[in-house]
This record gives sequence, structure tokens and C-alpha cells, in this order.
Amino acid sequence: METIRFGIVGLGNMGAHHANYLAAGAVDGASLTAVCDIDAAKMQRVASKHGVAPFASHREMFNAGVVDAVLICTPHYDHPPIAMDAFAKNLHVLSEKPIAVSVNAARKLNEAAAQHPNLKFGVVFNQRTRPIFQRLRDLIADGELGEITRITWLITDWFRTWTYYASGGWRATWAGEGGGVLINQCPHNLDLIQWIPNMMPSRITAVGAIGKTHPIEVEDEISAIFEYPSGAIGHFVTTTGEAPGTNRLEIAGDRGKIVAEHGKLRFRRTRQSVRQMREHSPHSFPQVEVWDCEIPVPPSPADEHQFIAQNFVNAIRKGTPLLSPGEDGARGLEIGNAMLMAGITRTPVELPLDGDAYDAFLKHLTQQYGGRKALPTKTVTGPDMATSFAKT
Repeated sequence: METIRFGIVGLGNMGAHHANYLAAGAVDGASLTAVCDIDAAKMQRVASKHGVAPFASHREMFNAGVVDAVLICTPHYDHPPIAMDAFAKNLHVLSEKPIAVSVNAARKLNEAAAQHPNLKFGVVFNQRTRPIFQRLRDLIADGELGEITRITWLITDWFRTWTYYASGGWRATWAGEGGGVLINQCPHNLDLIQWIPNMMPSRITAVGAIGKTHPIEVEDEISAIFEYPSGAIGHFVTTTGEAPGTNRLEIAGDRGKIVAEHGKLRFRRTRQSVRQMREHSPHSFPQVEVWDCEIPVPPSPADEHQFIAQNFVNAIRKGTPLLSPGEDGARGLEIGNAMLMAGITRTPVELPLDGDAYDAFLKHLTQQYGGRKALPTKTVTGPDMATSFAKT
């Protein structure tokens, strides 16, 4: 197949990064032929730098017939409509994460993609390229851990200052980003927590806070409990207000526990089945023989985003399976939506998530708190999400 011609829509930090390696020929079988941004000066600057065609709108780019695939790097809300326009023009789609803001939008996008089986649809979940997570996924799939009983991710190393949140008017807003720490900082973690074990929770309970440690209108802290159909339990704790933070993923099963932390994978394997010992041991306090193993982990790709792009191009040209199919974007997003809804309303949420109910919830948050820069005098919580704000 001929070289895949890419057009990039959105030239912020990530869009510019993708443009650099594509224009440099770092992806075999691909070239950069067009860029698009509503900021005319930025668009012209990047187009001139790489010698490609500039466009003021994605529709103009798609109609020009100069691209075979589009890489979407715009604000979150724009991902689904641009992708749908691309499918309608018979273009392959690779989108930055998150695939959408709400699971309803993601599901509708997946339905649109399904109408075009000849086109490839991918999402840039570049952390799937990391050997530490690939090895953990393989160990679980091979049955090394046995039946999974607990998944716990403490991911609190997202410390952000008030200055960070004041650096852009779109940042940390319902209208601009569609949320806070879950939609901005945690999409990769939310993807991995379901991708690694290939498990989705059936019920989520959570405690969340809007503007707990920052003068923002969106959530900056969530602590959640997952319930799985198998009986397994999960935990997800995140915040942008804690320092020093932790990034520790623990997965426990019938044959021990694996911990991913500080770039290392440690497997504390039990010699016998935990269930068998628990149910059949004649001893009240048996000695559990454990083998401490550090699983070898190769280095990550030099450029994870480039790796995803190369895999995407190989899928188009050679039929290589996608490492990060676009349809997968709805799974982690659904978990994040459910956590936010459960955390703010203090009401357990069942999965599959009612997308219409979440859209109504998000609309309420946008209307109630959108545009407010305020310091909460108490946590935003309760079924009516009532709060008292000390305006600044």
C-alpha cells in the first residue's frame, strides 16, 4: 500500500509533537501532508515549518483530498464530531485521549466507526506500549495470578498548583474539559485498570470533591470502590492536591500479589492456592510460603506516541492488530464517568452506566458550577450537590 498521508487537527502541545515525528519520517509508511488549527498564526507556523498544507477547518482539510488519515488533537469535546466527519469522508481516525467526555458520546462514536469496517479507528493510549503493563497483562492472562480478588491503584502523584489551573481559561472547566482529575490526568490509568486484567466493574461507590484544594469548578479528588461480577473488589484513589504522591498498582489473586511501582514489577507468588489453603488447611495460622520475584521489564519505547502511530499505520497497510483500538476508549471513560457521578452524588452507580443519566448529571454540573472560580467552604456533595462557596 502507498504511504499513508496524515492530517493533524489541533496544534497544541500534543498536535505539534505528532507533527514533528511524522514530518521527520519517523513512522515507516506515513507522511504528514496537512495541518489544521483555528489559531491562524499557529497553523501557518507549523505548516511552514514542515512544508505541508494549512487549513482553517477540519472539513476543508477532509474535502481537499490530501489526507488518508486524521490525527485528532483538539479539546476533548471536539474529538467525536471530528472523528465522525472523518469517517464520512472515508478517512482513518487516530484520536488523542480521552475519546470523548461522556460515555454516550463514545458509544455513538463507536456506532459510527462500526458503519465503516474498512477504516481503522485508534486512540492514543500510549501507556499500553510500556512493557511493565504489557507483562502484567500477560501474567494475568496466562493465569499466573489465578482468579483476581483485588485491584488497587493509588495514583496521587498528579500534584498541581493554583498557578497551573490559572494558566488557561479552558483548563479545569466543565465547558472546556468536561471535568478535572479524572478526564485530564487519569485517562491512561482508567484505561489500564480495565485493560490489564480485562475486567470491568459492575458497581462503583465513591467519595469525590469539587475544588477541595484548588479554586476550580471541577473535581480534584476522588476515592472509589469497584465491585466486580466475580466478587473481586477494586480501589481507585486520585487527587491533584497531594504531595508527595504515590503511583502504586496492586493486583492480588489466588496465587499471590503483583505490585507495579517505580518502574518495577514485583510478584509475591504463593506456592499454593490461597483459596485451597483458606478452605482446607487444618491450621488456624498456616505459614504461607511466598516466593519473591522481580519480573524483568524491558525499557519503554523511546517515543510512545510514535509507537502508537506506527502500530496504527501498520494496521492500515498490513492488517496488524491495533494495540489501542478506538472502541476501547469507551471502557475507561465509562469507569471515570461512573466514579465522578458516584463521588459527587454519594450514590452507588451501576455499570453499564446509563449514558443519558450521566449527560443530565454533567449538564447540571456545567450549569451549577460552570464559570465559577471559587473556594469551597465545604466539599461539594450530596444528591443535590449543594455547596457553600466563598467567592474570590
